[in-house]
Amino acid sequence: MDPKSQRVKLNDGHFIPVLGFGTYAPPEVAKREALEFTPFAIEVGFRHIDCAHAYQNEEQIGQAIRSKIADGTVKREDIFCTSKLWLTSLRPELVRPALEKSLKNLQLDYVDLYIIHYPLALKPGEELYPKDENGKLIFDSLDLCHTWEALEKCKDAGLTKSIGVSNFNHKQLEKILNKPGLKYKPVCNQVECHPYMNQSKLLDFCKSHEIVLVAYAALGSQRVKEWVNPNHPVLLEDPVLSAIAQKHKKTAALVALRYQIQRGVVVLAKGNNKKWIKENIQVFDFELTPEDMKAIDGLNRNIRYYEFH
Repeated sequence: MDPKSQRVKLNDGHFIPVLGFGTYAPPEVAKREALEFTPFAIEVGFRHIDCAHAYQNEEQIGQAIRSKIADGTVKREDIFCTSKLWLTSLRPELVRPALEKSLKNLQLDYVDLYIIHYPLALKPGEELYPKDENGKLIFDSLDLCHTWEALEKCKDAGLTKSIGVSNFNHKQLEKILNKPGLKYKPVCNQVECHPYMNQSKLLDFCKSHEIVLVAYAALGSQRVKEWVNPNHPVLLEDPVLSAIAQKHKKTAALVALRYQIQRGVVVLAKGNNKKWIKENIQVFDFELTPEDMKAIDGLNRNIRYYEFH
């Protein structure tokens, strides 16, 4: 099946491809990998590119998208591009300038989706992680409902087609949903989600409010040493996933991605290797049985690989 046709409808009427290409990489290789792997991902069929100011590689991703438009592989409207508002720009007056900076780096007139990266504000400034003399993060206090109003204005100005959030729990989502004078609901909530932490309660809550759950770390964690607890078991070595993968003659990674798509979750797949990137597109070539899905549901053990600290 052509992956480009697999999309789900957002609550504002736009459509998001169910499989996305994640562009996070450790800072020392982020720029190089973005230039090397983003064009390849587009060539093999990825149409949803998930970016963020904090990944420090939007300029390179912009160049990659430009090059694939220039050579006729895609048109701008074929690409669904997400960017994220970083924690140092959550004050309402800083939201539009932050989005405009991302647009300039990406060389785009608009993004398809702009989301609040994390429900936590840090002191404004150039540094991504502002710290005091003791090495402690410096927080900022603000009401995220005001940040949301600034995002709504960006949507009205045509700088982004859709607006959403990331790493919000149901209480934080409710705060936005119950905001007096809410103009647009978040279209999505992007969170860590995989068979060891399947977010079933949050998924049900989101579905009940027509909010799409977008899964990152869908294959567990691959290589972000400073964020990841090294004592956690490796998801892709799980015997249940491995057995299901063998049965379908697919890899455990494909089974973990397919699991999300079948439960109505939009899933991001990172790739720092062309073989894996090409392989991930095969997620549309098979289907898991209800028994498979139930067995994978049974793996949930609330293991979080990515801790914000």
